[in-house]
Amino acid sequence: MIMPTSTARTGAAGMSVDPPRPTQLLRLLRLASPALPVGAYSYSQGLEWAIESGAVSDAAGAQRWIGDALRFAMARFEAPLWWRLYHCWQGEDHDGARRWDEFFVASRETAELRAETLQMGGSLRSLLADLGEFAGAAFAPLAAIESPAYVTVAAFAAAAWRIEPRAALTAHCWAWCENQVLAAVKAVPLGQVAGQRMLAALCERIEGAVEAATECGDDALANFAPGMALASALHETQYSRLFRS
Repeated sequence: MIMPTSTARTGAAGMSVDPPRPTQLLRLLRLASPALPVGAYSYSQGLEWAIESGAVSDAAGAQRWIGDALRFAMARFEAPLWWRLYHCWQGEDHDGARRWDEFFVASRETAELRAETLQMGGSLRSLLADLGEFAGAAFAPLAAIESPAYVTVAAFAAAAWRIEPRAALTAHCWAWCENQVLAAVKAVPLGQVAGQRMLAALCERIEGAVEAATECGDDALANFAPGMALASALHETQYSRLFRS
């Protein structure tokens, strides 16, 4: 059972979570680290094609692109699903976690986006299994999902490690933003200072994205971001590219 049973406080949505501890913070940093060996750095989610086409040509354009993707794709769909999955795992609603996982995978508009979430999900699950930090019974529901999405596995780890959900979701959004900025730094190309300026500006938006995600009802879920989807589809056949498709 992954729900805390002692020294807990009431968190968002009335769920019980452990008080913050250094161990939880360190585990959260591990999940958000660019050194996490799941291959996140190798995808651009269509940003590379936007750069190749000239739609994004400088730091300001890259910041607008990433900020719009954060607002219209992450905050209204992936982040709310992460929130639901976390609470499913925490409450041992394994059927619910499976349903939301299937819903997320079905929502991927392109072969590239689908391959990305399945590859990263599989890599993170394998890593968690190799680390041996979960008892067999606790890990079994995740292992039973044939090909989990990355968001599903990331939410499982955060819930199993009893990381406070808002902090964990903030880190999830931060890691996504950081990978997008790193993609822009490589492909535009930009300098490291420009990348840090973008991250500083995007930090202000992440807080709003997390707040919107936690308040998003089922009827409000939407991943309608046609420009991002088209860029991802066109990237699949781009002649020369740095990032995976």
